[in-house]
Amino acid sequence: MARGTTRTRAGVGRLEAPEAGALAAGTAIRAVPVSAGPIERATDLTGVLMLKHENLYLLTDAFGDIHADSRGLGLYRDDTRVLSRYELRLNGSRPVILRSSSGDGYAGSIQLTNPDFLRDPASKRDAEVVLRRQSLGIVRDRLISGALRERITVRNYTAHPEHCELTLALSADGADIFEVRGMVRERRGELLPALETEASGGGLRLTFGYRGLDGIVRSTFVAVSLPGRLDEGSTLCFEETLAPGAAVTLEVTVWTAHEPWVAVRDTDPTRRFPAVPTVAVAEPETAHREWVAAMTAVSTGDAFFDRTIERARADLRLLVNAGPDSGEHYVAAGIPWFSTVFGRDTIITALELLAFSPRIAVEALEMLARRQSTVDDPWRDAEPGKILHELRNGEMAHAGEVPHVPYYGTADATPLFLVLLAETYAWTADDALLERLWPNALAALAWIDRYGDLDGDGFVEYQRRAPRGLINQGWKDSADAIRARDGRSVTAPIALVEVQGYVYDARRRMAELAARRGESALAARLVAGAAELRERFERAFWMEEAGTYAMALDREKRRADAIASNAGHALWSGIAAPDRAARVVAALTTPEMDSGWGVRTLARDQPGFNPIGYHVGSVWPHDNAIIAAGMKRYGHHEAANALIGKVLGASRYFRDFRLPELFCGFQRDESPLPVPYPVACSPQAWAAGAPFLFLQAMLGLRADAPGRQLELVHPTLPEWLENVVLRGMRVGGAVVDLHFHRSDGVTGVEVLRKDGDLDIVIRV
Repeated sequence: MARGTTRTRAGVGRLEAPEAGALAAGTAIRAVPVSAGPIERATDLTGVLMLKHENLYLLTDAFGDIHADSRGLGLYRDDTRVLSRYELRLNGSRPVILRSSSGDGYAGSIQLTNPDFLRDPASKRDAEVVLRRQSLGIVRDRLISGALRERITVRNYTAHPEHCELTLALSADGADIFEVRGMVRERRGELLPALETEASGGGLRLTFGYRGLDGIVRSTFVAVSLPGRLDEGSTLCFEETLAPGAAVTLEVTVWTAHEPWVAVRDTDPTRRFPAVPTVAVAEPETAHREWVAAMTAVSTGDAFFDRTIERARADLRLLVNAGPDSGEHYVAAGIPWFSTVFGRDTIITALELLAFSPRIAVEALEMLARRQSTVDDPWRDAEPGKILHELRNGEMAHAGEVPHVPYYGTADATPLFLVLLAETYAWTADDALLERLWPNALAALAWIDRYGDLDGDGFVEYQRRAPRGLINQGWKDSADAIRARDGRSVTAPIALVEVQGYVYDARRRMAELAARRGESALAARLVAGAAELRERFERAFWMEEAGTYAMALDREKRRADAIASNAGHALWSGIAAPDRAARVVAALTTPEMDSGWGVRTLARDQPGFNPIGYHVGSVWPHDNAIIAAGMKRYGHHEAANALIGKVLGASRYFRDFRLPELFCGFQRDESPLPVPYPVACSPQAWAAGAPFLFLQAMLGLRADAPGRQLELVHPTLPEWLENVVLRGMRVGGAVVDLHFHRSDGVTGVEVLRKDGDLDIVIRV
C-alpha cells in the first residue's frame, strides 16, 4: 500500500482466532473475519488485570488480552467500551504467561514466553518441534496516562536467528456499560467502517468508530510503531527475524475521542487520524504522590495491615475521575461497572476517610450540591432537594434509554449528605463551606419532610416512579434484597431501617449546626423531630423475639423481618435504644450472621439465603466497617475489634491485599479461604475506605474542630495490633502526630507532635 493512502474495513467485529502454524519464514497466519456478533454479557472478573488513570481504564486477562467474547474485558472511557478486542499472538500461538502485575494501578508489566512451535501441529504424535518453549522472551509494558501505551518486546534467547510474527487482533464495539452489564437494547447505533493508513514515519494507523443513537461518534485511534500489514478483520501483522540475543519492540498507542456526528463527517485527515498523544508516566506518578502526601500517614506493627492500608490508599487515588465540570474531581464508586458518580457511595467513602483526608469530603459535598435536584421529574425519580443516586455519561443515558442524567432513585443519599456536611464541619471548622452549602442543606431537610415521607407516617420511604428505575433504593438495591421471613413480597412504599437512622442522625447534627448559626427555631424543631422519630422507630422496627431490628416496613407497615445486617447501621447512626444495643450486637455476631470472615448481609438460616447472592448472604467490607463503628459507638469495643480482625484477615487472601466490593458468605470453618464474588468491583471506593473506618473505630477518633478538640474515645487496639502511628492528622487548622500502643491489654496514647491550637482528650 502506498504511503499516505487510506483504506476502509467494513464490519469491525468479532474475529476467529488464527490457527497455529509451522515456524517457517514467510508462513502467513491469517484470521477469518466474521460478522459482528451480539454484545457479550459480563460474568466472571476474578483474575482480571486492571489499569486506570482518570477516566480511562483497562481490563484484560492475566496474559494482557481482551478477547472478542471477553464478557466485560476492554478499554473503557465515559461509560463506553472503546476497545473490545486486543489479542496478541506469536507465530499464530498464544504465549505462555510467566508473571503479570498491575503495579501501582496505572502501569503494569506482563512477562511471557513461547510454547513449543511445531512444524506440523496437526500431527500430535510425530510433530517436529522447530522451536522449543522458553526460547523467546516477551514483555508487555503498559501505561495509562490520557491514553493507553503498550510496548511489546520480543527477545531471542537462542543461538540462532529466529523468525517471529506478531499479530494483534483489534476491534471496538462502542458498547455502553449498561449493555456490557447485561441490559438488552431494542436497537444499537452504527459501527462505522474502520480506516487504515500508513504513518509518515513508518508504522500503521487505524481508526474505529461507533455512531451512537445520541448522535455522538465514539472514535478509537490506534497507532503502531512498526511497519506491517493489516489482514482482513483488523488484525495487524508484523514480521521480524531476530539475531541471537536481539530484540524488537512494538509500541502501540490507543486513545479516544467523542464528537458529534457532524464534526466527524469532516474529511480533514487530521480529524480521522489525529496526532499521536504523548503518554508519560510523570502525570499519574505525580498525582499519586500528591495524593499520598495530602493524607494522614498510617503505620502499624502489622505488615499485612500496612499493606492493606497502602493498597487502599493507592486504590482511592486510582478511582479519582475528572468530573463533567471544569476542574472537578471525585472518587468513582468502583471498577469496572461503576466508574462514575454515586451519591451514596461517594458520601460513605468520604465519611470513612474524613479523619485521614478531609478534602475528599469537601469535593464530594460540593459536587453533589451542584447536582442537587431542583425539579420534580418522575422519569429520573427526581424531587426538589434530593441528592442524586447515579450519573452516567454514555450513549444510553444521552439517548434517553436509561434515566441516569442523573438518576435520583435513592432514599438514603439525601440524609447522608447532611451527615457528611456536619461531620466535615466537625473535622475542618470550615465556615465558608458551611455558608456555601447551607441552602443545599435546607433543601435536603425540606425533601426529607415533604417528599421523603410518602404516606405521612413519620418515616422516610421509597417507591420508584421511573419505569427503568430501581425497585429497591437503599444500599441493598438488588430486586431480592429486602425480605420477610415467611417469603412474602415486600411491597413499596418501603421504609428501610438504616434510612430512619440516617434521618435521625442528620436531624441531630443539623440541629447543632443550626444552633451554631443562631437559627434556634430550626434547631429546636430538628431536635424534637429526631426524638419523635426515635420513639416511633423503636415501636415499629424492634423485634423482641429476634433481639434486633427489622430490615424495613412495607406498604401495610408490616415488618420485613428477615435477620440481616441492616440493623448494624442503626448502631452507627445512634438511633438504636441504648438498652437494646447489646442484643443487636449479639444478633449480628451469631454464627448465622457472622461467617468468620465478616458479617453477612443476610443470616444463613433465613429463607432466600445464598452465600453467592449479591445482597442475600455475601460479606461487604464497607457494611462491616459501619457495623464495627456502630458497635464502638455503643461501647462494644471488643466486639468491634473482633469483627475488624475477621474482615482484615480476609484481605490478605485477595490479590494485592485489596478488599473487593464484596465476597461470598461461606462459613469460615467450611471454606478456609474467603471466596471471591465473581463480578465484584475491585477496586471499589467504599471497600477501599473500610480499613480507614476500621482504624477510626479502633482508635476512637472524634473531632470537634470548632471547639479545637480531638477526642480519643476508649482507644482499644486488638491483640494482633501492638502499635499504630498517625502522622499529619488535621483537625481544623491544627496538625497532630499520635502513637497508639498496646501493652498488657491496655492501649496507651502518646502525642508525638502538635502544631496549632488543639486539645487532645482521652475518654475511657
